[in-house]
Amino acid sequence: AQAIRAALEIEGPVFLRISRMKVPAVHPADYRLQIGVAARLREGRDITLVACGTMVSRALDAATLLAAGGIEARVLNMSSIAPLDCEAVVAAAQETGGIVTVEEHSTRGGLGGAVAEVLAQEHPAPMRILGVPGVFCPSGPTEWILEHFGLTPQGIRDAAVDLLARRSV
Repeated sequence: AQAIRAALEIEGPVFLRISRMKVPAVHPADYRLQIGVAARLREGRDITLVACGTMVSRALDAATLLAAGGIEARVLNMSSIAPLDCEAVVAAAQETGGIVTVEEHSTRGGLGGAVAEVLAQEHPAPMRILGVPGVFCPSGPTEWILEHFGLTPQGIRDAAVDLLARRSV
């Protein structure tokens, strides 16, 4: 609802992606959406999970799985991709050293690509881009599709652990 109200204030074209599936609330009741500003939902020093839309709650669940293994994951809700909160991305790269992006979207031209552009120009850091990997998405129930592409808390956790393992080699 806040995104729709914010879109009304913008002069020019706006693209909103709204899912049909229910997702849990991830913000406190007093949260106010700011276009172009990421919301830090969880602190962490080892890696950052940057998610948008329906994937935010799954990223939070993945952070809980990572914490059980002694890995502290920062979680950012990047509700706006254009404009992107470049400062939050650079800070995450500097402070945690690695980023995993998670989106219910193609891995081409979305959140992962926008974050990669910032990292390439401002502060190169290891990263993984999770989403639909440039293929036609099969038809089926949403949960099956998300599992098929590893867009689950366990899949996000596994990508983060793999990134950390490769970073320390």
